[in-house]
Amino acid sequence: MAESVKPKVSKVFCIANQKGGVGKTTTAINLSAALTKLGKKVLLIDLDPQGNATTGSGLDKTQVDSTIYEVLIGEKTIAEAAKTSESAKYDVLASNRELSGAEIDLVNMEDRENQLKSALDKVSDVYDFVIIDCPPTLSLLTLNGLVAADGVIIPMQCEYFALEGLSDLVNTIKRVYRNLNPKLSLIGVLRVMFDTRVTLQQQVSEQLDRHFGDRVFETVIPRNVRLAEAPSHGIPGVFYDPSSRGGKAYLAFGKELVSRLVKEEKERKG
Repeated sequence: MAESVKPKVSKVFCIANQKGGVGKTTTAINLSAALTKLGKKVLLIDLDPQGNATTGSGLDKTQVDSTIYEVLIGEKTIAEAAKTSESAKYDVLASNRELSGAEIDLVNMEDRENQLKSALDKVSDVYDFVIIDCPPTLSLLTLNGLVAADGVIIPMQCEYFALEGLSDLVNTIKRVYRNLNPKLSLIGVLRVMFDTRVTLQQQVSEQLDRHFGDRVFETVIPRNVRLAEAPSHGIPGVFYDPSSRGGKAYLAFGKELVSRLVKEEKERKG
């Protein structure tokens, strides 16, 4: 008798940081693009009412007819609401200012922190990876992302005050793990906007290595003009300028993440 093939199950990762302006959305967009370039089927969920991941993926957030808002309140499924980005090559569950109202709608719903997880369960065999761009605040939206995720990737600038924010976020992950999502883990810390010429950044980087060990990704994303330009064109940096330092770094990050997951899977199987 032929051995039954296990159905594909999406790997779901939140890109989160409770501090704004740390390259969170840039990481969500470019990791999605890098994984797509590596042949993976990817869904990017924009869970931030600012809608920057939507715009940076080439979609007009003022014109989309379906967003993550309709999914969270149960009016549409992900299959109905997701759009394929022509410039980014992956699927996008878009966001706009309307999402701010979801906080109010969710408050009175039963199982309110599980709305995104329930929606994702229905497409778990469609995508290899689901990347969730979380808002920079700990809200019901962020909580929905953390409950739906297998793990959290934290982009971080190597600056002094960022260490305090990192500590807060790790504590939040632990609380969600204990109370709401026993499969949630810290996948890793990604050093972004890194400038090797700045001594303080090197010192903070060394502190991260000492404290988090192999949970710090080897790939380092440099501060890069081409990455900064890309969103205004609605194209991820990985596709906008693949030869740029930033584009190459995010592609390397995608490869490192896939390699790490393959290694962990082999170790689990013994």
